[in-house]
Amino acid sequence: MHWKKHVTGLTFSIFFVLSYFTNKYVLSVLKFTYPTLFQGWQTLIGMLLLLLSGKLGWVEISSFSRSAALSWLPGSLLFVGNIYAGSRALARLPIAFFFTLHNASEVVHVFMERLIKRDVSWMKVISVSVVLLSAVSLPLHDPQFDPVGYTWGVIHLCSLGAYRVFQTHFKPNHLSDLEQHYVNYLISLLLLAFAAHPTGDLFGAMKFPFLLSLRFQSGCCASALLGFFLLLATVKLKSGLVSEQCNMWIFLSKVMAICLSPFVFISDVNTPSLACVVFSHIGEVLLVYSDRILR
Repeated sequence: MHWKKHVTGLTFSIFFVLSYFTNKYVLSVLKFTYPTLFQGWQTLIGMLLLLLSGKLGWVEISSFSRSAALSWLPGSLLFVGNIYAGSRALARLPIAFFFTLHNASEVVHVFMERLIKRDVSWMKVISVSVVLLSAVSLPLHDPQFDPVGYTWGVIHLCSLGAYRVFQTHFKPNHLSDLEQHYVNYLISLLLLAFAAHPTGDLFGAMKFPFLLSLRFQSGCCASALLGFFLLLATVKLKSGLVSEQCNMWIFLSKVMAICLSPFVFISDVNTPSLACVVFSHIGEVLLVYSDRILR
C-alpha cells in the first residue's frame, strides 16, 4: 500500500538523522578522533549483527564463493576509503558543510558515467554543475575554514562517487546488497585493525579521557547499532521504491539533519556559506528530477 512506502521512508530518515548525529557527537563533541578504531568498532558490530540476523532468518544472506568476494574487493576498498575519510571530515566540519561536500560525490559518479556510457543528459550536467560550484565555493566562504577537514571531505566524496559507479556498473550478479556489505565489513575490519597501530590511533585511544565514561560507551554502542539499522532501512528503501523516490527520501533526510543540527551542535555559518549549502541541495533536487525524466 502507498502508506507503507511513507513509513519505510520515514523510518529511513529517522535512522539516518540519528546515526549521523550520534557519529558527530562521538567524533566532534567528545573528540574521539581515532577513525580506525571508531569505524573498526562499527564494522565489527555491523558484521556480527548481519551474520546473526542471517542465521536467525531475519535477513537473507546466502553462502557465496571466495571468487565472488574477491570480485567485490575493489568496491570494499573504496568503501573503506569512504567511511575513513568521512569520519575525518565529519569530525571537523559542520553537518551542513559535510553534506555539501557529500553531495559532490555525484559529480564523480556522473563524470565516470560519462566515460562509461557516454549518454549523460544535459539536465544531469546542469545539476552536477550546481552541486560542484557549491562545493568549490564553500571553503572560500567558510568563516572557520579547516583545510584538513576539507581535504578529508574531498577524499570522502571521491571514494563515495567511485564506489557508486563500481556498485552500479561492475556489481557481481551473485552478490546481494547485504552480502556486499558483509564483504565490506569484513575487509574494512581487517584493514582498519592493521592500520590502528601505524596511525597511532591505538595508543592515542588508550589515553582518551572519556574512554571509561558512560556517555562515551553509550555513544559508541548507539553509533554501531544505528549504523546497522540504517543499513537495513536503506536496503528496505531501495527494494521497495524506485530510484528517484529513494533519492528523494535521502534528500529529505539530509535536509532534516541540516535543519536540526544547529539545535544540537554549535557551528559558525554565515550567509555566503549557507547559500552554498542551499544551492548544493537545489542541485541535488534537480538531479533527482533529471532521473525521473529519464525513466
